[in-house]
Amino acid sequence: MAYELSNRLVVGIASSALFDLTESDAIFREQGEDAYRGYQEKHRDDVLRQGVAFPFIRRLLSLNDLSEADDPLVEVIVLSRNDPDTGLRVMGSIKSHGLPISRAIFMQGRSPYKFMPALNMSLFLSANERDVREAVSSGLPAGHVLGAPHADDAEDDDLRISFDFDGVLAGDESEQVFQTGGIEEFRAHETRNAAIPHDAGPLREFLAGVNRIQQREEEERRNRPDYRLRLHVSLVTARNAPAHERAITSLKQWGLTVNDAFFLGGIDKGEIMKILRPHIFFDDQTTHLVGTSQTTPSVHVPFGKINEIAGTVRPAARPPARPGPVSPS
Repeated sequence: MAYELSNRLVVGIASSALFDLTESDAIFREQGEDAYRGYQEKHRDDVLRQGVAFPFIRRLLSLNDLSEADDPLVEVIVLSRNDPDTGLRVMGSIKSHGLPISRAIFMQGRSPYKFMPALNMSLFLSANERDVREAVSSGLPAGHVLGAPHADDAEDDDLRISFDFDGVLAGDESEQVFQTGGIEEFRAHETRNAAIPHDAGPLREFLAGVNRIQQREEEERRNRPDYRLRLHVSLVTARNAPAHERAITSLKQWGLTVNDAFFLGGIDKGEIMKILRPHIFFDDQTTHLVGTSQTTPSVHVPFGKINEIAGTVRPAARPPARPGPVSPS
């Protein structure tokens, strides 16, 4: 019988997002692919250090203790540019870190993001910006991890996930209004359309999968009053009143929920993140992530018109020109 993915939350992870590959990537860029492969062969038994998305992935997978071992709620699959031989170090490091990841796709020098629909993936994370841009421009939910790895606070098993709204959970229609008409036109537009839900953004289905796990947690708490909820979701957006209403209306009509909502109206998100301390934060604008990535594992979702203007997303029919050597991670 085939292993069924349709009822699971499936996340794709590049080795560049899961592990710190700074050293090996430098070998690839400076000395080429043959030197890179030789380096990985020589260091095959050296365990890779944790990368930006490692704490998020580890904690997400820990939620599988809510299900039977042969029927996990969460499936994480490696999607890698490595060839199968050099990918042995990645899989060995996964085993050494105790991560329950057994499935992987290795494609020498090519990104495997095109296999996301076949694998029912609602998220793909990579430190390879080009791969993420191409995935998003093809209509796939992907994010570019930013900054240096942050220490994984092991004081508990909680998982805190934070989302921006426009261009992440929702489409970018209202963001386009803001960009062309300014803040007053944006507020007027959102007030006129307060009862009309937004179109879905790239990560709406990922939030839906997260919510399903939260529902399973609620079931566990009903059966075990001493069970402590571990998964916590927050909305952190530059919207404020009156534009907050349409965001909440959209979530409600989509059948989705968040535990907390921060309507900041231009307040620096980075200062909020220092206190909120999410294990991952998704935003569609790098200007917001410059501050958050200093203290928080941050992910750029290069979706919508603002990213086209910035040159971070191009139409699928015209893929970005290769900017130079692309690490096979």
